[in-house]
Amino acid sequence: VEARINWQGRAVGVIPEFSYTAATMQHSRPPTLDIFHAATDDRLLRGLDLLSNYERLANEPPGQDGATLLNWSAHLERRVAPVGGQCVWLRLTVDTTLVQVCQRCLLPVEVPIHVERAFRFVASEAAAGQEDDDCEEDLLVTSGTFDLAALIEDEVLLALPLVPRHAQCPVVVKTMVADAAFDAPGDKPNPFAVLAGLPRK
Repeated sequence: VEARINWQGRAVGVIPEFSYTAATMQHSRPPTLDIFHAATDDRLLRGLDLLSNYERLANEPPGQDGATLLNWSAHLERRVAPVGGQCVWLRLTVDTTLVQVCQRCLLPVEVPIHVERAFRFVASEAAAGQEDDDCEEDLLVTSGTFDLAALIEDEVLLALPLVPRHAQCPVVVKTMVADAAFDAPGDKPNPFAVLAGLPRK
């Protein structure tokens, strides 16, 4: 069992161990899924998609290379649900590289992205609300038209660093700016000097 760490370095969930005896299906564009039926035969979906197919990623920031490949896999299987019966789990992995703006030198920097997340599906939004406080895994609502591509795009956006930057910038970064017109502290007039000339009572 693997703990998932959020951007603050806190363990916020648990990724369960999955079997890898699933039947593999190759795709390019992530398909729309009937979640409950997709997990009937323990299914593993894989694909290579173009970044240009993801509008928000292609514009984060603008000017991404649309020919960049996004390597994804989605493993669906049924497990015993915490409340009894069966439920569907999804283990999602995504790897790609996005170009961001370095916040030190303001030049482009390639940022490798790796996503590895596990989700448990529940019957409804109401069920998700009831179970959310008592479970460590992320919950999604079972759907007959689940948009796997939208989930992939959401998770890659969440995996972007808050402050992208080079390990070592390709140019010298100025850390201090001197203003020739800035007066030295000793040259500034004393605002209380005028009080010295006032008559005392």
